[in-house]
Amino acid sequence: ELGAKNHDMMAAVQGNHQRSRRASLSTLRLGILLVTSFLFGLAVCSAFFLWRLYNHDALLSDSHLPHYHNVASAKAGFTKGKTELQPPSSTSSSSPTSILEGLKILVTIASFDFMQLPHLEEVLDGIRDLCYAGSKVDIVIYTTVVYPVAFIDMFNDRMRCNNPSPNAGLTTTMMLKPNHVRLHLVDYHRQLFYDRIDQYDVFIYTEDDIRISPTTVAAYLHETNRVESIVGSQHATDFNVGIVRYEYDFPENVVITDKTRHATENVTRVYWEHLGKPIFEKAVDKVEDEALSPYYMSMHLHHQGMYLATASLLKAWKDRENCKFDEIRDRPSNPKKPSQPTEGTQRVWMSSQMLYGGRHCGVKQLLPVENFGQLTVLHLPNKNYRRVGKQGRIGGSDNAPKNEFSDGTEVFQRSHPLLLKALELHVEMKKEFPNLQKSNIGEGGQYTGVRVVDTDVKKHHFTKDHKAAFEKRLNAYKDYVSRGGYLIESDMDLDVEGWTMEA
Repeated sequence: ELGAKNHDMMAAVQGNHQRSRRASLSTLRLGILLVTSFLFGLAVCSAFFLWRLYNHDALLSDSHLPHYHNVASAKAGFTKGKTELQPPSSTSSSSPTSILEGLKILVTIASFDFMQLPHLEEVLDGIRDLCYAGSKVDIVIYTTVVYPVAFIDMFNDRMRCNNPSPNAGLTTTMMLKPNHVRLHLVDYHRQLFYDRIDQYDVFIYTEDDIRISPTTVAAYLHETNRVESIVGSQHATDFNVGIVRYEYDFPENVVITDKTRHATENVTRVYWEHLGKPIFEKAVDKVEDEALSPYYMSMHLHHQGMYLATASLLKAWKDRENCKFDEIRDRPSNPKKPSQPTEGTQRVWMSSQMLYGGRHCGVKQLLPVENFGQLTVLHLPNKNYRRVGKQGRIGGSDNAPKNEFSDGTEVFQRSHPLLLKALELHVEMKKEFPNLQKSNIGEGGQYTGVRVVDTDVKKHHFTKDHKAAFEKRLNAYKDYVSRGGYLIESDMDLDVEGWTMEA
């Protein structure tokens, strides 16, 4: 009987222990469930608030971003009279990080002499930035003058692109032409484009006073791809994405100094070539193509002073009816007076009129409404807006004020002699650091700096003095290259004030 009681007591204890274990496990499970539920709820709430923040905060929302950040240049569908661009497809991680990465670009510049040198320097700075954006760029400058070696050495330092990408690079070549070609200096780029048509992706021709940036080229490519996605590759050759030049309308009667700096308060960009109101009747044209008209417009006056083109467009324009874009020819003129142009000068003809003129190639200039500002470029002289409204100029009448031209009697006040000039500093740096003599030497010990090519120059056209100066500078350049592209004492012995006069 006692044993039975002990057995019952042991059974009760074991039952209590099992019930206690089950209660502990249940409590543990409940605790885990509560913690998990709390964390899950916290995650859901956090995601919701982040979503709200992203979609309603103006700084984080993508609603204010340019069109191409959230809509791809994908194939377009034509539905109910309007074009709807489709969402972008996913891209692999190996895709280029920039539209400019690995792009091969040929840039040609017409720069007759030293008169626009300050502008040319700015143009070259902008083009160099294409290399830092990942492109492989070859620059060809057509000119009639030889730069002194010290200046070429300074150009070498400025134009050296230290982008480590194997897809990026930069070369600069100065192609010397005889000065009697005058306005026909603008012609030479065309044959080079077609000779190298299969070696580059993008071709740029420009005068030496238009600031081109990586944004200009990237925007051009984006819009060119977009046009093709909307109308198809064949019809896309009927169009080309253009640019518009601007200046700043500084007061005409004021020199900006510390005393007058407030005069810039109301200065703004102006498109001086495009006049007339209402604007969308006189200055800007709507595009007739039904698929493109919701997105693009064109300027009534399509002069640009430059143009960009892809290899495929250049090929199409070569075979286009009434175009023959590869053939260099004179601008249209009065049959009875050939010296009188009827559609602009030779530079207007080669940069714009041949391509966009209705009686010639008839390609339609397109400017994107959304990204218009990305395809506007600064006209560096910033002087042409002053012509507007003058006799013989845009907006001028016979009774308008005369447009004054130089007569050679002007005397200009030079800047203060204490100002440190770029070439002056460059020469002094080379004197102080004579150990730096390998900057322009590449792999294999070859010179990699600015090339000067004189194969087309007929020296018998020069005067005796000009020929002597030309040959002196050309020989100095050849010696500079042969020793590896560094300055010696004779190169640095030049008048930094008046070196252009020596040419």
